[in-house]
Amino acid sequence: MNHADALNVKVYQVSENRQISMRDLLNFFHQHGSLRVSDLHLKVNCPPNYRIDGWLQPMKGPPLDRQTVEALAHSLLSDTEWAHLLEKRSVDSSLLTETMQFRLNCFYDTDGLTVAVRALDPDPIPLEQIGFPNRVWHDIINKQWGLVLITGITGAGKSTTIASLIMRIAEVHACRIITLEDPVEYHLTSKKAIISQREVGRDVPGFARGLRDCLREDPDVIFVGEMRDRESASWTLTAAETGHLVFSTLHTRDARGSISRLLDMFPANQQDEVSNQLSLGLSHIISQKLIPRSDGEGRVVAMEVLTNSYALANLIRLRKLEQVYSFLQTRTKDIPEERMITLERSLAILVQQGKVSPLEAEKWANHPSVFLDEMKRVQQDLTAQHKTK
Repeated sequence: MNHADALNVKVYQVSENRQISMRDLLNFFHQHGSLRVSDLHLKVNCPPNYRIDGWLQPMKGPPLDRQTVEALAHSLLSDTEWAHLLEKRSVDSSLLTETMQFRLNCFYDTDGLTVAVRALDPDPIPLEQIGFPNRVWHDIINKQWGLVLITGITGAGKSTTIASLIMRIAEVHACRIITLEDPVEYHLTSKKAIISQREVGRDVPGFARGLRDCLREDPDVIFVGEMRDRESASWTLTAAETGHLVFSTLHTRDARGSISRLLDMFPANQQDEVSNQLSLGLSHIISQKLIPRSDGEGRVVAMEVLTNSYALANLIRLRKLEQVYSFLQTRTKDIPEERMITLERSLAILVQQGKVSPLEAEKWANHPSVFLDEMKRVQQDLTAQHKTK
């Protein structure tokens, strides 16, 4: 039985007269869109659970038994991946259907096999629709070198933002783009640029090896799926420092935390050297969160944006990270050297635009008291604008 046929086999008895297949479960994503329905969880002794607008909601149906979860999981994986799962007890994979792209992780827990499915649109969405709070993306896609970090918790839309940035670069610049991913999520199309996507475990043993190879493959743009350890972080910083535009991700909640996390990957006796390297190589940090919309129709992105400059580089080099947030608050002019914004101001703007409720925004703020101050400032700015018209 081929992969497509396996997805169609009805294995889950929802009611006395109705059975559904893995494809039926996946179609729910297509019907409602990945911006609203982001994940599906299959676990023994629980009904299927979808993450809708950020919250898990169980499907109407009986709990899944072991045989049903195994059948559903097997339909998602190739024979090689299934054998890997049985041997290693977990496996990462991806799946492309006629309408959507999915990222998969199958693993065992105390009850048996468990499956996590993350939905992605088959193509990156246009940059204009991502939700950038300013025109910083114009600056990023025209950069020649430097490290661009997209950070946030799991499910914050980091992969979508990076894929959209890379696709726009591919559309407007004749360059060489190489990605290192685990697994490949969005399948990117070569346009003006030539794109090679390498999957860790399939095309290359690991991120560090892939980065070493990459520097001999004449890239202009490199995407490192995640800096997971000291070695991959070191090679990523070297790639940015030696004249490449490098994108990567971290699981951190804000710009300052991203710098701290990167430095903490290295022992204390190396941190002065790494601080200097980062101060020279860093281009931008974009920390994002997906916030439930006030109308209940999906989620909207809130971003904290940091742009490196001479003054900020000095703070990084001296490791005066406690000053980074106040620096962000004061460098907000709409010029390439600045275009910074705190998450709290981004949230206040979304509230003012009617996209997010005040209570919801305050809940997601890293600094709730600062958010309340930003709400007042945004209102004052709007009042001043009305008076000048």
